[in-house]
Amino acid sequence: MKKILLLLGSVLFFSLSAQKKGKDYSDVIKSKNIYEINAFLRDAHPDDPRRSVLKPRVMELMTEYIKNAHPADQKVKDMQEMLALLRRRPSTKISFDEMNAIIKQKQIAKYKAELAAKQSTTVYTPSTAQNTFVVNTASNAAIPNAEAEEFNMLMAVSPIEHQNRTVKILNSLFDNDPNAKECIVMIQNKSDCNIIMRMEGVGTIKYRLAIPAQGENSIVIEKGQYLFSSMVCGAQYASQKTIQRPIMVALGSK
Repeated sequence: MKKILLLLGSVLFFSLSAQKKGKDYSDVIKSKNIYEINAFLRDAHPDDPRRSVLKPRVMELMTEYIKNAHPADQKVKDMQEMLALLRRRPSTKISFDEMNAIIKQKQIAKYKAELAAKQSTTVYTPSTAQNTFVVNTASNAAIPNAEAEEFNMLMAVSPIEHQNRTVKILNSLFDNDPNAKECIVMIQNKSDCNIIMRMEGVGTIKYRLAIPAQGENSIVIEKGQYLFSSMVCGAQYASQKTIQRPIMVALGSK
């Protein structure tokens, strides 16, 4: 019994030591780094007295950054969103459910706009320069890439089919019934290559979704166990996922 208690004590000690080493905020009170202070506010105890000093400081630093930023600075939007959160709450920490709700509202707005315009907001033009040929190293010759043709086929849907798919996605986004048999999956492609996400379920249940480079796409699928797989700029992606509620999957992030 003593050995077990000693072992548990040792594990707890090393675990706490590792956490402390990973996130050392001992000198954070002197910091003027926006991301370091922001991380502290997310992790610190609600009653930590350093909050009263660091929250106003990071808000001031964010305001100053936004004021002096270049118009094309991609970080400005993130700073504005963090600043807005800090004005309403102790930190920028967002729960999974809150993040899911934000994504859901953005998707609803996007697909409503598409239906209002009665066409896709993205006009796809097949590219012969990207993902169209692969090199056969054995013969050193360019051969047609079957996946590129498949991608073009999946993207080239008729306006009526696109509208029907958009309606189905919107219905899924609005449906909060936990007993629903289907739900939405959104894929973000942050890579510079067109990709096809393949979702293989039990038996013959299979789905394919084409996602343009630096774009996103959504699909409504049956709930269940799936193997997600794709080729992302030549690299294999594979992941097992249990789909019981709407999810977002991001690929190719740097």
